[in-house]
Amino acid sequence: MARKNTIAAAAAAALLLASPAVAEPLLDLSSNGDWLIRVRGLAVIPNEDLSAQGIPGADASIDVDYVPELDITYFFTPNIAAELILATTNHDVAGRGALGGADIGSVWLLPPTLTLQYHVTQLGEWTGSEALGRLKPYVGAGVNYTMFYDANPGQFASIDYDNAFGFALQAGLDYEIAEGVYLNADVKYVFLNTDWTINKNSAAPIRGSVDVNPLIVGLGVGVRF
Repeated sequence: MARKNTIAAAAAAALLLASPAVAEPLLDLSSNGDWLIRVRGLAVIPNEDLSAQGIPGADASIDVDYVPELDITYFFTPNIAAELILATTNHDVAGRGALGGADIGSVWLLPPTLTLQYHVTQLGEWTGSEALGRLKPYVGAGVNYTMFYDANPGQFASIDYDNAFGFALQAGLDYEIAEGVYLNADVKYVFLNTDWTINKNSAAPIRGSVDVNPLIVGLGVGVRF
């Protein structure tokens, strides 16, 4: 029995020596890592302006939506980074003005947005030479491509929205609460215009365009590695 216990203890010791003393972390968090991944909650607030051919005074309202969002940032240098923003939103649309009372249904938007950012790392870049410490502000600009899908036409037979490119402006702030872990506040404004067509059962279609121009306000957390 003693010999068996000795052999078992030796085998266990060999396995321990052959294994790493400490398991490698899934992510090696670092304030200077190349990658930063965040999860945010967004409020998407359209600033809409609609026009319809042949219907003077036509307008519509697009409601606010609240959604989760994933964004991925890659740092080329300590100051220069690119960020890809991924989320999808759903908005109800109702007629106003000459279209007052019309139920225009709802539509889903998938608007991936890519921005090029400048991250401020020292106060000296604006006012002096003192390091910013835990505060890490940034500004950005980029391009948005919005895909409209699963449109509900409301009281009409069908409605179509054209996919469209837009231009995005961005400002934000990261606050480091632990090594490589951040709280984030972010604001974007997207200049987005699309053409739309409403098909009715027994009449000519209505065509027009709409400026969606959403203000996007986000709060979240992120990890850098």
